[in-house]
Amino acid sequence: MSDPKREELKVKKKRAILTGLISRDWKYEKEQALDEIRGLAKTAGCEIVGEIYQFRDTPHPGTCLGPGKVEELKELAISKDAEVIIFDNNLTPAQGRNLEEATEMIIVDRSEVILDIFASTARTHESQLQVELAQLLYFRPRLKRLWTHLERIEGGVGAGRGPGEKQLETDRRLIDKRISELKKKIKEIQKRKERTVAQRSGFKTVSLVGYTNAGKSTLMKAFTGEEVYIADKLFATLDTKTRKWTLPQWGDILLSDTVGFVRNLPHHLVASFKSTLEEARHADLLLHVVDASDPEADSHIETVDKVLKDIGVDCAERILVLNKIDTCPDRTPIDILRRHNQNAISVSAVDGTGLETLTGIIAEKLSGGFVDVLIETNVGNGKLFSFLEKHSEVKSREYDDTSRVEIRCVIPRTFIERMKYDDTSIQILEEQSSESTCYSSGSARIDGESS
Repeated sequence: MSDPKREELKVKKKRAILTGLISRDWKYEKEQALDEIRGLAKTAGCEIVGEIYQFRDTPHPGTCLGPGKVEELKELAISKDAEVIIFDNNLTPAQGRNLEEATEMIIVDRSEVILDIFASTARTHESQLQVELAQLLYFRPRLKRLWTHLERIEGGVGAGRGPGEKQLETDRRLIDKRISELKKKIKEIQKRKERTVAQRSGFKTVSLVGYTNAGKSTLMKAFTGEEVYIADKLFATLDTKTRKWTLPQWGDILLSDTVGFVRNLPHHLVASFKSTLEEARHADLLLHVVDASDPEADSHIETVDKVLKDIGVDCAERILVLNKIDTCPDRTPIDILRRHNQNAISVSAVDGTGLETLTGIIAEKLSGGFVDVLIETNVGNGKLFSFLEKHSEVKSREYDDTSRVEIRCVIPRTFIERMKYDDTSIQILEEQSSESTCYSSGSARIDGESS
């Protein structure tokens, strides 16, 4: 029997059999059980020649699938002339080794496919370092499996350890050294990114998060008008992209598009990409984009929320954006999602449906609500006039003979503090009330209370 030779992980152009262990409490159609790994395999460039799966409550400790199903898997792989078997499960090193011996095929698990995709998609120096670190952390405990064909060469009496064992020790030392170097470099990048994000205090920031292929990049292009890479495949966006967006009745904000998530995302990748997700951690508002046409949309929402929680992102300030409604002939699933999730809005980033409503909600969320204000200032206060033109809706101006002007306008509440110029007073007119709150430049009182 020849041993499978695992040279590089790359599965591009390989003839692949898809398989997986599915929990018996799977609540979707059986035909959808391998949908996600199918999408991952296609993104990785595989040619899918067969599929087989097993419903079972707990994985077999030695081979994940039951013995009978493993034999059936081997027969299918032989009949289809497959080159690799891809599991929709994360396998232990022992399970992978046992499966390769039982099927005489190269076994690739879910994490390996995702790592392969990330490696081929990474473009910036930062993301390349992060992917390399995740790969090394993943493969280090699996070195023995990769060197099986060398370990079987006997060293002879008195020859000491065989070449496979020596090679393992050498590889582990080299990997440990490289891991240490990568962690140090990524830590430096993370510190720089934290400083960069912190320095953006002059702008409000909104981050797009969500399941991979939910339409985040398409939504970003619809908002900003700038060209971004868009593709109908998983993990089309790997590096965080930030663009300036002029929000109506608000002004300029920063909009960031982040890497997409999938269920069971390898924890090494989550750890490595914390710096990439720094924008989401510091955002003033999250737009959680969901593919409303996907039957598993509710599961995708749970997955993203879990990953965000794991990396320390506060999901309290978020809007759930149910995207791709143009592809949903039946609106019932969308109505169900909206009933189960607060702050949900239906849109289509492709045809623009709901985008105007969404921008209004974003502005209101960022502003803490809009207020009607009466501003008194000097007619020479050009800086304030410019600010009001950009960030408010001016209703009236009244000039007097003393070079003073009264301006009434509607403006986000959070901008009040930014208008406290010298020789300027601001009166907030409470709706349907005779009471008012008055701010004056240099004043130590707000509505009768100490500031």
